[in-house]
Amino acid sequence: MRLQNSTIEGYKKIVRNHVTPYLGTMRLDKLTATRIASHYRQLETSGRRDKPGHGKPLSANTVSKVHVLLAAMLDAAVDDGLILLNPAKKKRTVNPPSPSQVRAQKPEIVTWTGPQLHDFLTWNRDELNDELFPLWRTLAYTGMRRYEALALRWSDISFTTGRISLRRAVDVTLPNTTKVTKTGNARVIDIDAETLRVLKALKSDRGAISLDLARADAYVFGDDKGAIRVPDAVTSRWTRRLDWAAAKIEGLPRVTLKGLRHTHATLLLELGEHPKVVQERLGHSTITTTINIYSHVTPTMQKSAIDRFAAHLGDDVAGA
Repeated sequence: MRLQNSTIEGYKKIVRNHVTPYLGTMRLDKLTATRIASHYRQLETSGRRDKPGHGKPLSANTVSKVHVLLAAMLDAAVDDGLILLNPAKKKRTVNPPSPSQVRAQKPEIVTWTGPQLHDFLTWNRDELNDELFPLWRTLAYTGMRRYEALALRWSDISFTTGRISLRRAVDVTLPNTTKVTKTGNARVIDIDAETLRVLKALKSDRGAISLDLARADAYVFGDDKGAIRVPDAVTSRWTRRLDWAAAKIEGLPRVTLKGLRHTHATLLLELGEHPKVVQERLGHSTITTTINIYSHVTPTMQKSAIDRFAAHLGDDVAGA
C-alpha cells in the first residue's frame, strides 16, 4: 500500500516524539510486552514533553496511534527475522487504549446553528469586507475539507450545472503542490445558486487583477500571485476573524475552520437529510464514518422523525 506524504510525516512525528526517546536504545530482543505496557502508561501520565520530566498526559487517541504504529514496526521486525514474536500483540499485557476510551476522550464537536452561521457570514461580508468571504461561504455551504477547497481550480466548477468536482487536495508536505483527495476518490457535489453567484463574482474580481488568475487551471482561492494558500496560514486568519466576530456577535461559539464542515453536515442532518447524502457530500469512505461522527445529532433526528410520523398518520387515529 502506498502511503501519502502527509501520512508518512505523521508517522515520523509519532516515532520521533513518542517512541525513540523512550525505546530507541533498547535491543529488539529485550523489548517485552510488560515494557511496552509501562511505556504506554508513561505516555498516558506525562507523554507530552513540554518540559523534561514534566510532560502533560497524552490522549487515549494519541497513545492508540503510538500502539498501532509500534505494533506495525515490530511486525516488520518479525518479517525480517529480527525477532520471533511481536510483543505488542499481547494485548492483555500491553493493554493499549480501547476504542471506547478513545471515543470518550474525543473533544465535543462545536457547530453553529443556521442563524449563527448567517450572522457570521453577513458580518464577514458586509462589515469586515473580508477577501476570504467566498472561501468561508464555500466551506460552510459544501462541507468540503480546507485542503480540498484550497486546491480547487476554476475548471473544477461548472457554472452551467452548479456542480463542483473535487479531484485533489493540498499536499502540506510539499510547497504549492496537490495530491489526490483523502479517500483517493474524486467526487462531485452540488452547490446552491447564491454560492455559485459568489464564486462567479470572485472569478471576475481575480480576473481584474490578472487574467492568469481566472484561467481554467488557476486556483480559485489562490493568493494574488496564483499560488496555493498555505492551509495553516488560512486557519490562522480564520481564528483572527473569530476573535473579531466575538466582539460583534453576541453568544457566537468558537467554531474551528473544520467546524464549518461539521456545521454543514449537522444542519443537513437536523433538516432530515439522509445520512447517505451527507456522506457523499463530505467524502467519507463509508456511511458508518458519517453516523459515528455525527451521533450527537441523533436526538434531533429522532424528534423530527417521530413528529413527521405522527403528522403522517393524522389525529383521526389518536386514542380516546
